[in-house]
Amino acid sequence: MSRWANKTALWKWCLGGLLLALIGVLAMNREFYDSSMTSAFFSLALASSFIILLVLRRSWADLLLAIAGGALIALLDLLILVFPYRFMGWFSFLGLSSFAVLGLRILWARGPDRKVLICAFLPALLFVGSEYMASTLLDITERLHPKVFDLYLYSFDCSLRVQISFALGKLLAAWPWLRFASLLFYLALPLPLALVFAAKLRQGIGRAMPVMLAFLITGPVGVLFYNMLPACGPIHLFGPAFPWHPPAIADVMRLKLETVRIPHDPRNAIPSLHMAWVLLVWWSSRKLQLWIRGIAFAFLAFTAVATMGIGEHYFVDVVVAYPFALMVVAICSYTLPFDNRHRRMALLWGTFATLSWFTLLTFATPFFWITPLLPWFSVIVTIAVTVLLQQRLQIALEAEVTASPRLQECVLEEAIQQA
Repeated sequence: MSRWANKTALWKWCLGGLLLALIGVLAMNREFYDSSMTSAFFSLALASSFIILLVLRRSWADLLLAIAGGALIALLDLLILVFPYRFMGWFSFLGLSSFAVLGLRILWARGPDRKVLICAFLPALLFVGSEYMASTLLDITERLHPKVFDLYLYSFDCSLRVQISFALGKLLAAWPWLRFASLLFYLALPLPLALVFAAKLRQGIGRAMPVMLAFLITGPVGVLFYNMLPACGPIHLFGPAFPWHPPAIADVMRLKLETVRIPHDPRNAIPSLHMAWVLLVWWSSRKLQLWIRGIAFAFLAFTAVATMGIGEHYFVDVVVAYPFALMVVAICSYTLPFDNRHRRMALLWGTFATLSWFTLLTFATPFFWITPLLPWFSVIVTIAVTVLLQQRLQIALEAEVTASPRLQECVLEEAIQQA
């Protein structure tokens, strides 16, 4: 028995050393530092592991280890290897260190504690990996679609008789503090994803994994939809004219709709995945602590303003994000049987509404110009039905988790661990 224990301990030390070596190789790679560790989105995706560690463990020892490890990586990169200083690099230093702490805790944990840590470590790793691959997928989309449908999306926005993206753009330009806050929330998207996932994981593995699965597949599924209706956003279409010089509504009404060539810009307008992700965060924060709900709502509000105000999205992109997010939630609600009417209705409506918007925007944009009541009615119905079906699906999911003996056991294990 003692020999077996010694062999197990030896394997743990070896795996721990390997983990630290891999993180060290990444941290000291100049190309990885320049292309990823100093990137705003990727560095914050790495930092999300620190949020997971804090919420899940709530340990001063782990906090100090993560900070000390981050400081050590910074010392190696900035002082010894003399990499150029970038502020966003600090988030990567802390994130890499947090991954190391989580991985080492998995090796030395036992029983339910190890199971929970594995369920935290692997999804976080996958999310960082998906963020790393995002630019490659967007580059492929750009090469596949040299022409985009921005005029079609812009025409719909104008059929509302108000140009919301331009109006919000002027607002952000006039109020620098609001622009700064909106950009901060826009860039920090990975952090609420990690916060809500970790909080759900503390409630039980069965509650957390569908949430993380939805977070993970939103990106790849969204890229598929980008290829159905490729578009870039108003700032890419109008350039310096955004947001101060919008075309007149009367001129847009007579605009000839055609695809236009916009080189070197990502085709990631519709649906707005930023909006879809913060919707998932807000929906998933139901019955979490009030401060988490407050953070989730703040990200929802500021992200909605930022996506349009900085010119990356049209208003219709934000609208289509609602049924798209509902479709993703329904796909990932595997704890409910597929024949459950709430899951089925959510999936059917989410898919139907998303594809219907794509079809109407491509082939029937002039239809919305008949009267402004038509586009506004379409927007209101889309959002209202989506919210209603999402609430019913959420209630059904919570009832299923409560009724399932297997998931009850997961929740019980977590409660015992916390006690």
